[in-house]
Amino acid sequence: MFRKSKPVSTPTRIFVLCTGRCGSMTLSRATAHLDNYTSDHEAKTHLTGPERFNIPDHHIAIDNRLAWLLGRLEREWGDNAAYIHLTRAPEATAQSFAKRANQGILKAYRNDILARSKQRAPKTKLIEYCRDYVDTVTQNIDLFLRDKTHKMDMTLENIGPDFDRMCDWIGATGDLDAARAELRVQHNGTPASKPRKPAKKGTP
Repeated sequence: MFRKSKPVSTPTRIFVLCTGRCGSMTLSRATAHLDNYTSDHEAKTHLTGPERFNIPDHHIAIDNRLAWLLGRLEREWGDNAAYIHLTRAPEATAQSFAKRANQGILKAYRNDILARSKQRAPKTKLIEYCRDYVDTVTQNIDLFLRDKTHKMDMTLENIGPDFDRMCDWIGATGDLDAARAELRVQHNGTPASKPRKPAKKGTP
């Protein structure tokens, strides 16, 4: 007679992987209302060595830079952590990055990861770099997660129900009404472009 095996519990160290510009700050604000988990947003991006991945038990680490450190994340935690892949519609994500192309990770991607892109491909449109970045990071994360036991997908477009599903999955408790309220606020949004002022007479 076979004994029914006990279900494997979800690890309580959670890494949220994403491209950025997909609701990661909003998720961070929501998880701050949990009382049995701590959380942070890009808190260790300046660290090197093992400390970069040293998170306490019952903690949610939300960090888009981890998509470039997945080999080390595998070595440090592998299948002994839980992972959430937070996404947004790719074109909307790319368009959001295009509005912030001269700062942060997108600037680094255009200027340094794609080395000398301005000189070698001057006719490439900005949005194409943004789409390329989003596709690259998404594929990196998908490949990393393909053999992970403890993982779930979350989308910005469905973040309310997905947040509730996440809480059930990891056994999170706290002020969930306050957490859900945070999900309805646009945190770290990209401001709309200001209209261009009309040129003075005689000015081209």
